[in-house]
Amino acid sequence: MKKKLKIALAGNPNTGKTSLFNLLTGLRHKVGNYPGITVEKKEGLATISDDLQAVILDLPGSYSLHPTSEDEKIAYNILLNEKNPDYPDLVIYVAEAENLKRNLFLFSQIKDLGIPVILAINMMDKVARKGITINIHTLSTLLKVPVVAISTRKNTGINELKQIIAHNTEFDTPPITEMAEMAEITKHLPLEKIQSAFPEFNPYKIWLMLSHKEQVDFLTSTQRLNLHEIRNEIQDLKRIVQRETIVRYKKIQEVLQTSYKIDRLQGTDLRARLDQILIHPVLGYIIFSGILLLIFQSLFAWTSAPMDWIDRQFAAFGGWLGNILPEGRFTDLITDGIIPGISGIVIFIPQIAVLIFFISLLEETGYMSRAVFLMDKIMRRYGMSGKSVLPLISGTACAIPAVLSTRNIENWRERLITILVIPFTTCSARLPVYTILIALIIPKKSYFGLFNVQGLVLMGLYMLGFLMAFLSALVLNKILKREHGDVFVIELPEYQLPLVRNVLYSVWDKTRSFVLEAGKIILSISVILWFLASHGGRQFQSYKLLAQSSTDLSPEFGVQQDHQITHASVLLENSYLGILGKSIEPLIRPLGYDWKIGIALLSSFAAREVFVGTLATIYSVGDAENSFDTVRNRMKMEKRDDGSPVFSFATGVSLLLFYAFAMQCISTLAIVKRETNSWKWPLIQLFGMSSLAYMISLIVYQIIK
Repeated sequence: MKKKLKIALAGNPNTGKTSLFNLLTGLRHKVGNYPGITVEKKEGLATISDDLQAVILDLPGSYSLHPTSEDEKIAYNILLNEKNPDYPDLVIYVAEAENLKRNLFLFSQIKDLGIPVILAINMMDKVARKGITINIHTLSTLLKVPVVAISTRKNTGINELKQIIAHNTEFDTPPITEMAEMAEITKHLPLEKIQSAFPEFNPYKIWLMLSHKEQVDFLTSTQRLNLHEIRNEIQDLKRIVQRETIVRYKKIQEVLQTSYKIDRLQGTDLRARLDQILIHPVLGYIIFSGILLLIFQSLFAWTSAPMDWIDRQFAAFGGWLGNILPEGRFTDLITDGIIPGISGIVIFIPQIAVLIFFISLLEETGYMSRAVFLMDKIMRRYGMSGKSVLPLISGTACAIPAVLSTRNIENWRERLITILVIPFTTCSARLPVYTILIALIIPKKSYFGLFNVQGLVLMGLYMLGFLMAFLSALVLNKILKREHGDVFVIELPEYQLPLVRNVLYSVWDKTRSFVLEAGKIILSISVILWFLASHGGRQFQSYKLLAQSSTDLSPEFGVQQDHQITHASVLLENSYLGILGKSIEPLIRPLGYDWKIGIALLSSFAAREVFVGTLATIYSVGDAENSFDTVRNRMKMEKRDDGSPVFSFATGVSLLLFYAFAMQCISTLAIVKRETNSWKWPLIQLFGMSSLAYMISLIVYQIIK
């Protein structure tokens, strides 16, 4: 039996923790969320030696154990609570060679908690050209911990790190800064009362619990009461925390004076020159716009072929199964419910994988932090951050990978606002709806030989989506109150060539997470919609029997050349979904819609583009994709009881605005539920956007009519 060790990787953001985690665990890791919270949890298994294995937990990047974000709260709750199942036997603290002074602040806090620590100094392959020299032996002696120099990029120092773990499974844990050294802190604390109430606790742990109001679940009710009373006796806690910071940095500076030297004259640094261009107040925005244009042009160009191929393969597979399986409800469930449901999951994989690939490239090179810095000032006015730009723009391809890409936003409030407004941006699924409605109601005219009216309307719908996203974010920024004032802190890491293995790990993890987690919800709702569309009452059963026994239906049902499609349209009309469409007709009639449009609205919750296909079935015109003109002409000829056209200019504009604002995508709702870990926010999104779409469509239709 191999001995197992619990190891936590800790450190500031952008120090290479994830790269080290990937090197230690390879593909033997799983990704999920911490219980009750949406911050990502990575855990994997590593072989340290022949007789020692380790469970590696990658803690979220943090700057301090005085938490101000969800990420830092997780590190706080794990490292202070010895009863927490993730409490480590050992912490590997990953620091960056160039920013060692700042990185050592959190290290010193963890060390003073009495947890065994190894200091792994990463990016040692760069120190020579930065003019940096580090005396590892002296640093280890002064910090009272094993110190190892590593480079996750060059894969050096990893074996030495494993040897240190294997031969030092139990470390001495003397604190770096004795509480006695913090005279400026301890003189303000009721030490006797603290020692009496918590005799068995580490002194620094008690101070961390006192210094802020984070809930400490592992204390008994008596201990919580004592903690509350002691905290009330201490005046000006915030100033005492500031004094601790000064004391710690003073101690760190003393350590580094004899072990860490920087001589910039010996360095050959291009970073400053690159930053002058990439975060320039004018050139920076031009370059960023160009990069986004390249990404999303590639996103459409690279994914259309594989997505079409997946769609064809699933359609062919469904048809093949339908031919070899005996007729019956089970076969219908497989071919019309489960296979289309799985297809609705798998078809998004190319877009998700390509988008995550580009995001990972930008992060690995160090450019993403520059883009965030550049855009943050603009986005913060709307309650978002610079990191919200990429998700919002990627929403023009598909809202699902866009929502997934918000995982890069650390602040939960900013991430939530971004997630909630992403569906307003015009995704590719809206294009079939927009195209057929614009072709129906907007004349095909051009001005000056350049400006096509239909094209301008389409562009206007895209702009309208972005405008509504920002207006909604502005409203949410007022509603979702901040718990405390936000301070913008961004790490500008070194530029570097991307590590292929890190990019591929990221693509694999996040794509797999979508398929396994959101896919379950998408599949379930797809099957429910299939059931509603393929089942009905007595009339439905009668028409179904007639369709099976005859190639024709009576003329009153509008016989067309394609009898199968005619049968399908009549069956859909009398299905539970059709009955539901007729039942909501009084509600949607003020918007200019009849029950047929109502069925299309309901069925397009599976995917917006289903709107056109549903109308093609109802109007008995065959395959919508191959009969665009036929569908349009049939819609143009559709009349109301009074002889007026159903798809008038007023109705067309009303529908365009409804689809511009409504949440007509169960896949997006599923992924929002997955990312927010609650049904609360997707339901708010669903009813909020649908109500807005209804009101705007109602007002516009009534005015134009």
